[in-house]
Amino acid sequence: MTQGGYDALRKELDHLKSVERPENIKAIEEARAQGDLSENAEFDAAKERQGFLEGRIGELEYKLGCAEIINPDNLPKDKAVFGCRVVLENLDTGEDVEYMLVGPEESSIEKGKISISSPLGRAIIGKRAGDEVVLEAPGGRRCYELVDIL
Repeated sequence: MTQGGYDALRKELDHLKSVERPENIKAIEEARAQGDLSENAEFDAAKERQGFLEGRIGELEYKLGCAEIINPDNLPKDKAVFGCRVVLENLDTGEDVEYMLVGPEESSIEKGKISISSPLGRAIIGKRAGDEVVLEAPGGRRCYELVDIL
């Protein structure tokens, strides 16, 4: 993953541990103080939230522990690989778009980052400038030209 993706996951993990988990523990304690737990919706919701938080914390700790940080500046520019930026031209409209190829955890189409495991990401990987990129999408076939690798 990129350094930015690693930092974002680390920030989320820190927030879950330092803010969300303590707030949820307090909610469980308050719900317990209300008495009968068998019909206590607040207690049930807090316990369910606790399960979600602990699961997400475990998932993030695993991902961060196994992460390999890749510096996009050190990547070859002759073919599309994880971490590189690519410029595509839509052959139907002539419109250019720029994307960075990232892992699933980092993908955000609004930020111009697409996952290498997405259909378009898989179609781009390994291509060189000038190659045609064909995407079989639910809305039909889309054809692009890989204009540049940045």
